[in-house]
Amino acid sequence: MNLNLKNKNALVCGSTAGIGKATALALANEGVNITLVARNRQKLKQVVSELPHSESHNYIVADFSNPKELREQIIKYIEKFHGFHILMNNTGGPRSGDILNASLEEFDNAFTQHLKCNHVLAQAVIPFMKEERFGRIINIISTSVKEPIPGLGVSNTIRGAVGNWSKTLSVELGPFGITVNNILPGFTETERLNEIIKIKANVEGTSVEEMAEIMKNYSPAKRFAKPEETASAIVFLASEAAGYINGINLPVDGGRTKSL
Repeated sequence: MNLNLKNKNALVCGSTAGIGKATALALANEGVNITLVARNRQKLKQVVSELPHSESHNYIVADFSNPKELREQIIKYIEKFHGFHILMNNTGGPRSGDILNASLEEFDNAFTQHLKCNHVLAQAVIPFMKEERFGRIINIISTSVKEPIPGLGVSNTIRGAVGNWSKTLSVELGPFGITVNNILPGFTETERLNEIIKIKANVEGTSVEEMAEIMKNYSPAKRFAKPEETASAIVFLASEAAGYINGINLPVDGGRTKSL
């Protein structure tokens, strides 16, 4: 299958580790020019050096706790360099915990980092996408959009909001050749998953190793996903081949999600 991604420009957020980094590598292997976004300059430089044809790629140091500053940085970058055909919205999840114990500040912070920043980035890149009659906005959310996950109260709430924002945007942008889709990762081998396993193990009074095995058994695949497997789904949705797929939630979870 020819994905026709060569010489497209992609803005990949949360791209110094996990699913973000795996996606940057996978897109770069298809000939996409990557601009990484994360907070740590040294890690960004390291990832750029690992991408094929590293001279074709760049990075932006940004903090998703400040949407106004993020907007200014992205607009300046676009004016200086180029627009983007592909936007991958991705940032670390909110702190674990029961929803009843969550503070208003936790909700505010999560809403800012996930929904507001997604919106800021979308507004910045969409004009170029409209000119090109080609755009792909892919949001990395969670299977909690379909089935809330115990112990992730704030995350469940905010992920649902992002899912509905995305669906609404997909309808508005469809006539311009722009698709908006969500990837819902299951348990994937990332730092975030390690954190969740430790918390669950502590709550249940078991070892980290035992809890990891319990969680693997939640999925019919009986294992965790590799970030590269999720990245493959993202690359397909970013391609011309997926041009008629719009407004969906795609679980990449080994079959763990029980709802259709």
